[in-house]
Amino acid sequence: MKIKSFYIILLLCFCIHPLFSQEEDENKDEELKMVIEEVAVKKKKNKKLRPYEPLAPARAAFYSAVLPGLGQAYTGKYWKIPIVYGALGAGVYFYLENNNTYNDLRDVYKARLAGVDPSTLKFEDFSDDQLIDLQRRFRKDQELSLLITVGLYVLNIIDANVTAHLQQFNVSKDLSFKPKVNFNEFGAKPNYGVSLNYSF
Repeated sequence: MKIKSFYIILLLCFCIHPLFSQEEDENKDEELKMVIEEVAVKKKKNKKLRPYEPLAPARAAFYSAVLPGLGQAYTGKYWKIPIVYGALGAGVYFYLENNNTYNDLRDVYKARLAGVDPSTLKFEDFSDDQLIDLQRRFRKDQELSLLITVGLYVLNIIDANVTAHLQQFNVSKDLSFKPKVNFNEFGAKPNYGVSLNYSF
């Protein structure tokens, strides 16, 4: 009888052991799946982040200085290229218009001083003093157009540099600020405080 009970207990131990080990294997499988998912999430985050390039801002500024809009193409902001060319084109257009009008007024004034009949000239209704004032005005507008065009050119370079520089920053959700109010469970009053969480 003792031997039979011994064999029965021994048989139960051998039968129960695989059942418990199977549960442990399932727990290990679940832990392994969780670790694999965490690694996959970290890889996705790392793919989104660009590697740090210390010369990227200088390179973008150089490209924009050589050819306006090329720095914006380098940074991937293609929608800015038509704006750059539109602004520079408008500046050049107004410079040329003011320059042509100034040259026409100057030629008419010189022709009047040379003794040419004013009725045969372009601006016959204006007096000599008015022609001098108009020359000054269009010369001033010409210089202002040139100054604005140079300013827009420099702004194009600065925009490419700043855009490339800002692309170097990590702006993931890990760096975000999320205010959270905790309520005291016993007094139902809010608890105020600040915590800083940093994870690698």
